[in-house]
Amino acid sequence: MASVELQGIGKRFGELSVIADLDLKIDEGEFVVFVGPSGCGKSTLLRMIAGLEDVSGGHLRIGGREVTDLDPAKRGVAMVFQSYALYPHMSVRDNMGFALSIDGTPAGEREERVMAAARILKIEHLVDRRPVHLSGGQRQRVAIGRAIVRDPEVFLFDEPLSNLDAALRGEMRMELARLHQRLGATMIYVTHDQVEAMTLADRIVVLDRGRIQQVGHPMDIYGRPDNLFVATFIGSPKMNVLDVVAGETMGGLLALSHPDLPPLALAVDGPSMAQGSPLKLGVRPNDLRFDVAEGGIVVKVDFVERHGDQTIVNCETESGLTLNVAIPGNVDTAPGNTHRLGLDSARCHLFADDGRLISRRPESNPARSR
Repeated sequence: MASVELQGIGKRFGELSVIADLDLKIDEGEFVVFVGPSGCGKSTLLRMIAGLEDVSGGHLRIGGREVTDLDPAKRGVAMVFQSYALYPHMSVRDNMGFALSIDGTPAGEREERVMAAARILKIEHLVDRRPVHLSGGQRQRVAIGRAIVRDPEVFLFDEPLSNLDAALRGEMRMELARLHQRLGATMIYVTHDQVEAMTLADRIVVLDRGRIQQVGHPMDIYGRPDNLFVATFIGSPKMNVLDVVAGETMGGLLALSHPDLPPLALAVDGPSMAQGSPLKLGVRPNDLRFDVAEGGIVVKVDFVERHGDQTIVNCETESGLTLNVAIPGNVDTAPGNTHRLGLDSARCHLFADDGRLISRRPESNPARSR
């Protein structure tokens, strides 16, 4: 395993800049996930690390070695793609060992490494089959095994689960997490699926338009986003965002107003906001209290989305403001019902009109599994 360091990395296609002077350090043995919307540059960045895209500027180091202009085969990385890219006429054994045979690895050692990888992935009983006789999940395991046998310093994954159905995706997420624990290898994983990011990552790198928006532990990014983009991209269902207006600042608390909200004041970081400034108030659906006895926000239910142990209720205020609230699955409601939602200022985030963070909920010290 090895560290990966990006220093001032940039990528341009003609006059178009898709990665802009990006700095990032990934430690040995880390599982880091690049996440962001389509077109944010995450796959391009991964391909630059792999050597499949030229670097337009900056430096790339793997294990302390400068590899910016090095051929892909000499970088000590192995990549698993979205498509399995298996040779249909070859057996699983031959697919997994193909790169070793090209490198001239002796047959005995090649067989030993292939079978060792097959045992890790629990596909040793499939090594004599051809890809056409495998399920999607089995084919992806073969693609991962092909990377394992090369014993790379860094594993690169480019949306490897996107072709699988929901059940297989969940299963393969667990398999990848176990694989990382077993190998202790440095892994960089690209996805647009925030569930994969939150589940797998030691650290998440949130990208938008070729720039890093935030880097951190999954629960830090969820609970303490640095800007409005991160706040609304991470979390499902997404954060509610309300347009509010700044009032007076007294004792470090900024008063906020909105036609549908009760009086509200938040502690602000930095200088006071001018009265009348437009701001964005963010509150997650699970931070709204459902059916408070009095006060609160009066809403009418528009749509109910049941997920079993949790229900997402889409509501609308009299003025047309839409809010999503997460409630326990055993709480009953239906379209047309009227409810009151409680809003706790301590569980809100406040952003400037341009998305900059002004105030966030206090540190909640989330439990961390890794």
